[in-house]
Amino acid sequence: MSMSNIAVELTDVQYAYGSTTVFTQLSLSIRPGEFLGIVGPSGCGKTTLLSLLGGHLTPTQGSITVVGRPRTVYQSDGLFPWRTVRENILIGLREVPDVAEKERRLQEMLSLVGLSDFAENYPHQLSGGMKQRVELARALVGESEILLLDEPFSALDYLTRLRLRQELSRLLKERPRTVALVTHDIEEAAQLADRVIVLSERPAYPKEELTIAVPRPRDPTDPAVITAIHRILTVMGIERQ
Repeated sequence: MSMSNIAVELTDVQYAYGSTTVFTQLSLSIRPGEFLGIVGPSGCGKTTLLSLLGGHLTPTQGSITVVGRPRTVYQSDGLFPWRTVRENILIGLREVPDVAEKERRLQEMLSLVGLSDFAENYPHQLSGGMKQRVELARALVGESEILLLDEPFSALDYLTRLRLRQELSRLLKERPRTVALVTHDIEEAAQLADRVIVLSERPAYPKEELTIAVPRPRDPTDPAVITAIHRILTVMGIERQ
């Protein structure tokens, strides 16, 4: 695969916390515009992998190539509580020098996420789902080409998670990005991702790779989604073949 067809590439990556080896020879790639889901047992190194992709950690051995600027959305509330919705989203536009252009992009993004009427509200005045929409807006409004999602909807109730999955698919159609999603929610990975990698226990390696060749957005009851869920559960040893 030529570099023009790669947004992210890991080659023989090794990473360890002290005496704990997380990865030994991990290799994987993500194509530009692809949505990659990463699942696996608790503690296998999913969040560590995302931190390596985001440049927050450096591999012990091996190489990581990232073509473009990554931005991460975390599972915990990452909004600044003393800033309004407007001010939080503007952080994603801090590299845009033109004031008029910054305001135009802000208003466009507020409209896209349906928060135009809440621009002057503070995070404590928002529901959990609205806060997460602000997080996504801040990540998508800037110049970053790669979106790294670390369990972004895990703290929300099931119905809100369903709504936000649809919202995310819609936003990515409007603002395409290369996406890597780490999640414990297998249904979420199968519904959102173009490709899902199932990691093994530590030291982790890709145990299975599934391609879900159905356009997004998808319904959670789509046969392709259900088939992928069953396969992932089987690979993880939770469901028998």
